[in-house]
Amino acid sequence: MITVRDLTHRRGETTALDGISLRIKNGEFVVIAGPNGSGKTTLVRHLNGLLEPDDGSVSIDNLSVPENPVAARTSVGMVFQNPRDCFVAATVEADVAFGPENLGLGRSEIDRRVTAALKAVEMDAHRQSRIDRLSGGQQARIAIAGALAMEPAHLVLDEPFSGLDWPSRQAVLERLDALSADGTSVVIVTHDLGGLFERADRIVALSAGTIAFDGTPERAAEQLESLGIRPC
Repeated sequence: MITVRDLTHRRGETTALDGISLRIKNGEFVVIAGPNGSGKTTLVRHLNGLLEPDDGSVSIDNLSVPENPVAARTSVGMVFQNPRDCFVAATVEADVAFGPENLGLGRSEIDRRVTAALKAVEMDAHRQSRIDRLSGGQQARIAIAGALAMEPAHLVLDEPFSGLDWPSRQAVLERLDALSADGTSVVIVTHDLGGLFERADRIVALSAGTIAFDGTPERAAEQLESLGIRPC
């Protein structure tokens, strides 16, 4: 479970997050929406210790994230808005295998995870390709595959669909559905809610560093429109 209590984060004189409290259950599919500058990315970067709270607390499965950053980063897979921020190797296979290798897994298990992750994003034909020769959309899919290969308890994706065509988007969403059904928490930060309303358990909308709405998709549409967020 992801638990955020009274989280405050400041940047100089600016309060980016102001007393946010949020709980995400195992297996829950949550969409975090909001206009630019609302605090979405700042919030999720606290979930695996990339940022530390000025006040409040963040815990993953009852472990404090600031006090246990390695455990947090093992439990929480993160896909960044810019896929190039995720890459650590030159080729697709080496990059996707990097995380499982650092978990100390055996070769057969690493190969299984890499194959499954690449198939999930329809990039298995590019296993030996150099990442720097792929298109932006292909790089986005490889970044997602790298997170999927870790098989984390919680998966956080920041604007994961930028640059993806519709078939690739659908393939990724189907994989996320399967992960959620198997008990993995899925958190998607996005301004593009297409295809997400029918599968999300909750929509959390941020505005000016606070939670403006937290509820079911059925209750969200009118609230989102008032915040300048298109429901679909």
